[in-house]
Amino acid sequence: MKSQAFQKVYTKLDNITKATVSLTAKGVGYDEMAIVNGRMAQVVKIMGDQVVLQVFSGTEGIPTNAEITFLGNPPQIKVSDELAGRFFNAYGQPIDGGPEIDGEIRDIGGPSVNPVRREQPSQLIATGIAGIDLNNSLVSGQKIPFFADSDQPYNQVMANVALRAKADKIILGGMGLSNDDYLYFKQVFDNAGALDRIISFVNTTEDPPVERLLVPDMALTAAEYFAVDKNESVLVLLTDMTLYADALSIVSNRMDQIPSKDSMPGSLYSDLARIYEKAVQFPTGGSITIIAVTTLSGGDITHAIPDNTGYITEGQLFLRRDTEIGKVIIDPFRSLSRLKQLVIGKQTREDHPQVMNTAVRLYADAANARTKLENGFDLTDYDERALNFARDYSDKLLAIDVNVDTDTMLDIAWELFAKYFSKAEVGIRKDLVDKYWKENA
Repeated sequence: MKSQAFQKVYTKLDNITKATVSLTAKGVGYDEMAIVNGRMAQVVKIMGDQVVLQVFSGTEGIPTNAEITFLGNPPQIKVSDELAGRFFNAYGQPIDGGPEIDGEIRDIGGPSVNPVRREQPSQLIATGIAGIDLNNSLVSGQKIPFFADSDQPYNQVMANVALRAKADKIILGGMGLSNDDYLYFKQVFDNAGALDRIISFVNTTEDPPVERLLVPDMALTAAEYFAVDKNESVLVLLTDMTLYADALSIVSNRMDQIPSKDSMPGSLYSDLARIYEKAVQFPTGGSITIIAVTTLSGGDITHAIPDNTGYITEGQLFLRRDTEIGKVIIDPFRSLSRLKQLVIGKQTREDHPQVMNTAVRLYADAANARTKLENGFDLTDYDERALNFARDYSDKLLAIDVNVDTDTMLDIAWELFAKYFSKAEVGIRKDLVDKYWKENA
């Protein structure tokens, strides 16, 4: 943190709660950082001369005569090309044993980009994961969450997206990561030789939960440097936004604010929107795309966190375990990318829209057949074939461990069509069938 030559030091606290301290002080700004009894804190409320500070690691043991030093600035980060390949904590300090970063100091948490400077997202972001690229293609400048139960391997999926995505820079914002997850990300990125384009800001379970509130802004300020100053395509991965929202709840509860739905603060929508609206495509070519994990409690998407997230973002990717094949898949029924029509069939092969729609329709036929089976009805020959198709489709295309390019995904789908159905049953345009049908599959 930048320090000032003549910092005002206070030594009298008027009030201490579980998470905050208050004192009488002048010339202090909102979001300004301070040090209270050696602990990092931030201004969260100003009423006249009464200033309330949120102490990140809690207030236990802080005396009323503690020393309070205001730093004169909000949280800041140094930005430069030296960020690449490094791991930092929520304050932007290196945690990988490497040297301090040299660069330009920037305040975090600035406003979103003026709409006048935005362009309609139009560039495909390929991830190599068929459940995304085939059915729910991502577009640069998009904001989209993964909805997943807490026991699903969403961090592994995020690591795979980071390694496979065609982007200039990948920025990971990890909130409430276990030490195992932190080391997993570090090891995977290291082993893949991809560290030169990956930057990580990490808050672990051993760090104070309230520090998680700084992580998205750190990640997005770094992203803005590469997208705006360097005209690069940047993919920001945030995991887990549920733990971020829980930290918001901790702070609001300790400040005696009246909670809203599901014990969340009333400001939850605007708090989440402030982060997600940083996704942008610039006319100059730079872009920020945000993929975030929102963990669900027992698959409940009506909870305030996923509910608000769904209003803000442009779709969602829904992870679910397919018991038929024993793998986690991207559910084609509950997943949606609202921007995919901007790129499929335009930046991908001409048959992409029809193959995508046909595969999902046949998968739905299999779901109907499964319902008949569970209710004791006899299955037709078509039902049997639909069920077999669905099993193969899940295994070869929807499973998160599938890593192929889009053309290969389309070829696999054609092979599955020919294996289980006739050309008439598939119902794809004749010119496309003539060109792509895999007769001897």
